[in-house]
Amino acid sequence: MRYSSVWFDSNDHYVRPGNADASGESSYHKWLPAGSLKYAVTDAWNLYASAGRGFETPTINEISYKTGDGLNLDLKPSTNTTVEVGSKTRIGNGLLTAALFQTDTDNEIVVDNSDGGRASYKNAGKTRRQGAELSLDQQFGENWRMTAAWTWLDATYRTDVCGDGSCNGNRIPGIARNMGFASLGYVPEAGWYAGADIRYMGDIMANDDNTAKAPSWTVVGLNTGYKFDLGKWKMDVFGRVDNLFDRQYVGSVIVNESNGRYYEPSPGRNFGVGLSLAYQFE
Repeated sequence: MRYSSVWFDSNDHYVRPGNADASGESSYHKWLPAGSLKYAVTDAWNLYASAGRGFETPTINEISYKTGDGLNLDLKPSTNTTVEVGSKTRIGNGLLTAALFQTDTDNEIVVDNSDGGRASYKNAGKTRRQGAELSLDQQFGENWRMTAAWTWLDATYRTDVCGDGSCNGNRIPGIARNMGFASLGYVPEAGWYAGADIRYMGDIMANDDNTAKAPSWTVVGLNTGYKFDLGKWKMDVFGRVDNLFDRQYVGSVIVNESNGRYYEPSPGRNFGVGLSLAYQFE
């Protein structure tokens, strides 16, 4: 059981003609229960179930602006109830996990409008997120490691957010329905190492009406480096290239941007190098 209590207080010292006093205060309080159960089917296989309440208060940025003048003190905190069931299984030198989850939220805080670089926020009523996750982390051979993960997430509005009920059932913008990742690497404790990874992101809605969306994309990355074992000193010299095939894709969206400028480009092919140094004390 957890109790959260948050106070917000703002004192406006820049009050001039045409710039009204935006001082104000607000407070939020909530009891948050949570619980879980785990059952060991075997020494290598666990099943679990969990449930709990969550509480998200508005941030300072979300309170700072509203459509019109003054602070957005009418913005309510969102509360959610999450239920999850899953399985964790050891397979050889690896771990396979699977989970099903559902989160129902009241007073979801979403973007109301974005104009000129300033975003204002509102409460969207009820929303639901439900989905599944599957992941595998497996080591094989002497120094090879493979990881893979997939998430399916259906996030939708359940009550009015557009003012007339037309958005009920629409996808929540800014959230991909499918996300995937896989990597394969040669990772010894010292010496040369190298790896490759691939990332997938499904399409993302950019507005509440679901009339604009960023298309899905897939990118590939490569990495390599050399680990020096110098006794108590450990040094790692590494390099990486992302977006190997120089794909042009939408890296992020500005939700409900008033001029329809929803899309922000991602970098093209890009490179990075680095060095890390560590010393172990006895």
